[in-house]
Amino acid sequence: MGDLTDGLSTLPRLVGAAWSLVRADALAPREIAPLLPGWARFLAGFLRLFAGREARSGRPGERLARVLERQGPVAIKLGQFLSTRGDVFGAAFADDLGHLKDRLAPFARPVAIAEVERALGRPLGSLFSSFDEAVGAASLAQVHAATLLDGRRVAVKVLRPRVEARVAADIAALNLAARLVDVVAAAARRLEPRAFVDTIARALRLELDLRFEAAGADELRQAMSLDPYMTAPAVVWDGVARRVLTLEWVVGDALSEAAVLDRPGLDRPRLAGDLIRAFLAQAMDHGVFHADLHEGNLFVDPRGRLVAVDFGIVGRLGPGERRYLAEILWGFLNRDYPRVAAVHFEAGYVSAGHDRAAFAQALRAVGEPIFGRAAGDVSMNRLLTQLFEITALFEMRLRPELVLLQKTMVTVEGVARRIDPGLDIWAAAEPVVRRWITRELSPGRRLRDLGEQARGALIRLAEGGAPVLPVPPPPAARGFDGGSFALGIAAAALAFLTAWLAR
Repeated sequence: MGDLTDGLSTLPRLVGAAWSLVRADALAPREIAPLLPGWARFLAGFLRLFAGREARSGRPGERLARVLERQGPVAIKLGQFLSTRGDVFGAAFADDLGHLKDRLAPFARPVAIAEVERALGRPLGSLFSSFDEAVGAASLAQVHAATLLDGRRVAVKVLRPRVEARVAADIAALNLAARLVDVVAAAARRLEPRAFVDTIARALRLELDLRFEAAGADELRQAMSLDPYMTAPAVVWDGVARRVLTLEWVVGDALSEAAVLDRPGLDRPRLAGDLIRAFLAQAMDHGVFHADLHEGNLFVDPRGRLVAVDFGIVGRLGPGERRYLAEILWGFLNRDYPRVAAVHFEAGYVSAGHDRAAFAQALRAVGEPIFGRAAGDVSMNRLLTQLFEITALFEMRLRPELVLLQKTMVTVEGVARRIDPGLDIWAAAEPVVRRWITRELSPGRRLRDLGEQARGALIRLAEGGAPVLPVPPPPAARGFDGGSFALGIAAAALAFLTAWLAR
C-alpha cells in the first residue's frame, strides 16, 4: 500500500516533467522529425500541437537544457551526462547542454554564509579572512572562493538550501518511472530499471553528505599521487561538515570553458591520454575512481596537467570485477573472442543457457570493423545500437554493481574525444593496462593468490565448512593489438545503460 501511495503522489511530477518537454518541443523535437520512422513522425507531429512559445526559440539542446534545469538535480545530472557525448548526439546538442555542468544560477552569498556558519557551528571569521561571491554553481551545490586565516586560498563548496528535499522528490519520481518500465516494457526488464535507480539513489544520498565527499577526495588524492596523470586538491578538514566542504584552491581553467583547449602550448593528445590513463589507474589499480569526470569537474593547471574536483560520486570495484574487466579487455586487445566470451559466461554477464561460440561470433562482428581506427573515426551511435541489439539477443542484463563504472567509462571516452578527436585511445591506455596485467598475472602473484586460497580453504576446513578450490589462473598475456576504447566498454558489457539512453 505504501508503494502505491508514494507512486500516486509522485505521478503528477512525472506527468509534469513530460508536459514540460512537450511544451518546449524537447521530447521529439521538430529538427529530428525527418529521421524518425513514420509512426514516430506522426506521434511527434501530434505532440507539437501542444507546444508553447518556448518551443519557437533555440536549438533542441537549448530547449532541453532549459527544461532539465527547471526539473531539478537528477534531471540536470542527466543533461551533464548527455553533454559529454557529442559524438552520439551531435556537437551542437552537447554544447547547448554544457552550461548545466557548472554555470547554473547561484543562490545569494549571505545565504551561503549562513549555511557555512550553521554547518560548522562557528562564526565565518573564525576560519576565513574573506569569503567571495560564488564562482560556480551546479545542481546540488555551489563553490565560493575564500581565504583562510593563514592566507591559503581555498574553495568552499556549500549545498543548496533544501536540496535534500528536491533530491528525495526526484528519487521518488525515478522509482515510479522504474516500476512503470518494469510493468509496461517487458523488453527493458533486462536493464534492471529498479536496481539501476537504487544504485543512482544511493550515490545521490552519499553526495548530499559532504563529509563523505571529503573522505573520497582524500582517498583519491592519495591514489592519484602514485601516478603523474591527474592530481586533486587537498582537503581542509577544519572546513568540513555535512553541508560544507573546503578544499585547497585549484589554479587553472575548467575544461568546460570553450577557450581552454586553444591555450597556446597545450598538448591536447597528452592531456586526453592522461585522462584515460588516470581513470584506468584509479579503477584497475586501486578499485576506487572518480565517477563524475565531466568537463566541469576537470581543470587544466598552468603546466598543462589535469586536476579533478567534485568527488561527490566515487565508484568502487571489488577484486572480482577488476579481474573480469581486465581479462575481457586483454582478450579483446588480442582479438581472442572465445576467451572474451568465456569470461562473460564465468562472470555471469551472459546466462549459461546461451551458446558461447555464437556469442564469440557476435563479439567478433563488433570488434573487427573498428580495430586499428582512431576514436574519431568510430561512430559511437552506430556501435552502441549494434551492442544493444547483441545484448538483447543474448538476454544480457544490466549489472547494478557496475552502473557507475558504465557511466564513467562512457563519460571519460566522450571527454577524451572532445579534447583530441584523433586520439588513439588504446595506445594511451596501454601503459596502465599492461602494468596491471604484468603485475596481476605474474607467476609470483599467482603463487600468492593460490597460497591465500589454500589458507582460506584450511581455515574453512578447521571451522567445519567446505573448502574453496583454487581458481585456475587466466591464460598468459600476449602482446597488444590496436583498437578503440569504445570496444573495451563493449567488451566488458558496460555500455548497456548508454545504449539504452542513446536509442
